[in-house]
Amino acid sequence: MQIRKQLGSYLMKLRRYMFAASAVGLAVGALSPAYAQNQTKQEPVAAEEEQEESSTVENTSEAAAAEEGTILVTGSRIRRDTFSSIEPITLITSEEITQSGFNSATDALQSLEVTAGAGQINNFFAGFVTAGGTGANTLGLRNLGPARTLVLLNGRRVAPAGTRGSVLAADLNVLPTAIVDSVEILKAGASSVYGSDAVAGVVNIITDKKLRGLTIDAQVNVPEIGVGVDRRVSASFGFGNDRLDLIGSLEYRKRTAIRLRDVDFADCPVGGFLTGEGTEFGSGDRVGFDGTPCFTLDNGGVTINTVGLPTRSGISRVTGLPGLFNRFVPSPTTGGNTPGFLGVDFYSRDTFDPASQEEEVITPVEIYTGFLAGSYDLDLLGNAELYGEVLATRRKSSSILYRQLTLDYLRGSPLIPTLYRNGAFAAPTNISSGQVVAARSFIGFGNTDSKQEVDYVRAGVGLRGDFFAPGWRYDAYAGKSWTDGTYEIESFLIDRLATSLNVVQNANGTFSCVAQASIPNCVAAPELNAASIGGNLSPAYRDYILDNTIGTTLFRETTFSFGVDGPLFALPGGDAQMALGLEYRKQRIDDTPDQQAINGNLYGLTASVPTRGSDSVKEFYGELYLPLIADRPFMENVNINASARYTDYESYGSDVTYKVAGEWQFFEGIGIRGSYGTSYRAPALAEQFLGATSGFIGAGSDPCDADNFPLDPNAYNTTQRTRAANCAAIGINVATFQQNNGITVFNRGGAETGLEAETSTNWSVGAVVAPRMSGPVSISLALDYFNIKVENGVSSLGGGTILSRCYSATDFSPTEGFCRFVQRNANNALTVTSGFVNLSTDVVKGFEFTGRLGADLFGGRFTFNASLTKYTEQSDRLFPEEILLDSNGTLNTPDWVGSFDATYRKGAFLFRYGLEWFDGSSGTYKLFSTSRQTGLVDTALEQSYRDLYLLETPAYFLHSASMQVMAAEDFVVTIGARNLFDKKPPRVSAAVNTVGNAPLYSGYDYTGRQFFVNTTFKF
Repeated sequence: MQIRKQLGSYLMKLRRYMFAASAVGLAVGALSPAYAQNQTKQEPVAAEEEQEESSTVENTSEAAAAEEGTILVTGSRIRRDTFSSIEPITLITSEEITQSGFNSATDALQSLEVTAGAGQINNFFAGFVTAGGTGANTLGLRNLGPARTLVLLNGRRVAPAGTRGSVLAADLNVLPTAIVDSVEILKAGASSVYGSDAVAGVVNIITDKKLRGLTIDAQVNVPEIGVGVDRRVSASFGFGNDRLDLIGSLEYRKRTAIRLRDVDFADCPVGGFLTGEGTEFGSGDRVGFDGTPCFTLDNGGVTINTVGLPTRSGISRVTGLPGLFNRFVPSPTTGGNTPGFLGVDFYSRDTFDPASQEEEVITPVEIYTGFLAGSYDLDLLGNAELYGEVLATRRKSSSILYRQLTLDYLRGSPLIPTLYRNGAFAAPTNISSGQVVAARSFIGFGNTDSKQEVDYVRAGVGLRGDFFAPGWRYDAYAGKSWTDGTYEIESFLIDRLATSLNVVQNANGTFSCVAQASIPNCVAAPELNAASIGGNLSPAYRDYILDNTIGTTLFRETTFSFGVDGPLFALPGGDAQMALGLEYRKQRIDDTPDQQAINGNLYGLTASVPTRGSDSVKEFYGELYLPLIADRPFMENVNINASARYTDYESYGSDVTYKVAGEWQFFEGIGIRGSYGTSYRAPALAEQFLGATSGFIGAGSDPCDADNFPLDPNAYNTTQRTRAANCAAIGINVATFQQNNGITVFNRGGAETGLEAETSTNWSVGAVVAPRMSGPVSISLALDYFNIKVENGVSSLGGGTILSRCYSATDFSPTEGFCRFVQRNANNALTVTSGFVNLSTDVVKGFEFTGRLGADLFGGRFTFNASLTKYTEQSDRLFPEEILLDSNGTLNTPDWVGSFDATYRKGAFLFRYGLEWFDGSSGTYKLFSTSRQTGLVDTALEQSYRDLYLLETPAYFLHSASMQVMAAEDFVVTIGARNLFDKKPPRVSAAVNTVGNAPLYSGYDYTGRQFFVNTTFKF
């Protein structure tokens, strides 16, 4: 809020300009890469003043390079006199981010143009356990995950940030949007240049180094639904002289929540079941308690206002006829043998509370960011320049979680009506004080809050100047990053629930806790009656069982580096150049959950113990650039670039990675290129040292549960027959067994089991056609094939996977193999212990096409950009003995992804129209029916999926448009709209993770049509 006050006077001035502008905005297109060595940034200048793009292999401002003397290109440590790279690099300018309507660098980096369809962790995932905790936004290229993509700021690592013990990757929320000049994206392995994590690619955010004066920038994005408004205001400044240069920015961003109640695709979640392949969506759905198929337990609903009793006769809520039931809802009717209650089944019980619709589709966030960079020429130590930068951010995020409260009433408890007091509904639980449960009340408790506050600081200082040999330069750097996070969540406490349910009745008819003498503040649980079952709990009881638990996360990264680079000798194509250097990096994590979590005292929520550990690495690298031939017939340029790095980790030992890349330009702008290299990823601290963290999976994941088998044993498939026999071996009859308890899963780090680094190979080959053209038309085309294979991959075995492999084993033993990770107690409650291991393999292959066309048209300049990715394989396996199962083109894993935009600039006006697209899915049913052990497709199972579920989605298109106007010499207005046609996400059956009936996937737009206005005022 302090930033808002500081900028108040500027905003008043901006508002006068905004309302004076007469332009009317439509929207803006998707981000597009540029491909020209001579491209200037897209300032809103008159057409006759604009420099034409002369398209070759890559893109940036050659003029800027000339001013600076030399530049570094992402993917190399060697300085060049022009922006040139053997490998394809996508460049996005700050102007393109603005014109596209993105209100932050985070949103731009998670767009389809950058991710090419790879799913991202963003603000859709409230309520899910994700790396970095709620509110963290990460970036993973090539569908290989955020831990395999390296994020840089001005060529230096952005350290991981977030909350909880699973802090794995950089949080994009820390980036300083206001001062970003451009973003370079290298979608290729680069571990030999940058070290660990650069497996799928590198993203380098580059700040403005030429800013002078004061710039005030403000933007607001307003969704048509009227909520989820995203506001940002910033002030950037720069000044200097011949020796001193200082640039900085302050910014404030706030986005409000979009809740389930706000979006129509979540207003009636249904199972979405079919009555046969091709039948109407939802035709196989059952209706719930209110006579509609909405909010049943199939999708969106949770059991509330219901009591569980031992099976007994009662009157059906639906038919009014007698029957046998073990779930009942309060009713003023007699209820037959169960007075005061009516019997209900899976669908007729109460499952909807309007309060649940307060949960967020997109969580809110508030971010404060400050950035300062400076340099000073010392005129000593080889014309040395002392430089440094500081980045500081604070993120405040939150989410709401609707909670069901289950109270397990003890057998014989005076809180239970006499008729039901001595029954046996369930075995003892962690809140029943070791006693049999006579009745279980399912209560709609309401909403609980969780909050996160993450402070991130990165500071670095360095010295660079001329080295001893002519043309050589040195660069010494020391940096440190600090992350301090706090996470709060309102949680039910097991011990308080247990003491509240263990009561005695006083002479006056009231109740007291048995432990009242030792726990004076104990509040007795409510009597089991219609009021308490319906959620009418006293404030005193709510306050007693609910506690605000607070955990803290600390992450530190310290870096030292020293490098030199310069020319070696002359070659026909120019000077051979070399870069040599060494780096030292140390990381430390200390996540301390609330003591209640450490004690395992959280009821129905994740519990965990501290995550503490550190690791360090010493690295030596070298890079060689050889311009072999230039300016010869059919050999305009022939260049080779080679790099290698020796790495020695304290945790797992040493390794060597390398890369060789080459290009052959037959004629100027026309040629071929290729590269081959190895990369690695050291296990993150969270993967090594994660303290045992508990989570839950549904009771239906028990392989012995009767719901996992057909009624007729003769209909069992091979796997089901094996599982039935294995369950029988431990005394469970799969025909009758019902798992009534959720399954607890503990995840832990893999350091104690000798977790090692992942290794990968990455090769590509491509062709470029980008001839220099002196006329009014320019064109550049590039097509590249990529192939990435990650082996010895670090994976966490899921609880469901462990259970499946345990009970599907033909050599079943309850204490060996995968079953050694499974505990089944005397009451058949399951606990699974999992951890990180080196087992998995991932393969990603495909083609990437980029194109750009520019032409003078009607006195202005027209530019069309296209980026298209065609994946040919996206396969993985968890265990070495499994097949590589290809999910390419299936649900949430598109095989075709494209972004296109057209801009037209004339005078002070620029118009832009964009399209983002990914192809529809196919093959999902086959994927789910394929055995990972044999690769064989169970055609009968595949057909049953087709008959029951809708799991394929159509192609998805997002249109956007904008107009940018230079309203005054120092004032620019950009207005437009994203998702111009208000495209909704498609519907799928609730057999997969959904929001309403929309697939949970970052590629879809949950916001709907939104309008934006950006104003930039320079002083």
